[in-house]
Amino acid sequence: MLCVREMTADDVETVSKIESEVFSMPWSAKDFLEMVEADYAYYYVAEWDGEIAGCCGIRNIAGEGEITNVVVAPRFRKKGIAFKMMEYMLEKAAEIDITVCTLEVRVSNQPAIRLYERLGFKGEGVRPHFYDKPDEDALIMWKR
Repeated sequence: MLCVREMTADDVETVSKIESEVFSMPWSAKDFLEMVEADYAYYYVAEWDGEIAGCCGIRNIAGEGEITNVVVAPRFRKKGIAFKMMEYMLEKAAEIDITVCTLEVRVSNQPAIRLYERLGFKGEGVRPHFYDKPDEDALIMWKR
């Protein structure tokens, strides 16, 4: 059973561990804690049968949503968790009048790009050499 809820300070260690399993430059628990405590940021976790399976987050930047994190632990992939988390987060963003959202994604991350396209995002530009480890361009996507 899947449940999406707001992230709490108690979740940051687990979420940080998931990030370190997936990303070459993961956020630390401290980074997540700063976002949980920030009044302009909204972070959510997905629980699968009570276990944290992933997280996503958005920052309200002058009324636009900047999506900063979307991650699902490898063992929980292909269950629709990322889609449900993103859908929930976008609904919550709309409730506070964030209707335009942006994110960056590695150009090679086709599964993520397809997910974002299913949610209404469109590629609008590329940031060369945005990512390290390995060096890679970022596709800038917007949902307007």
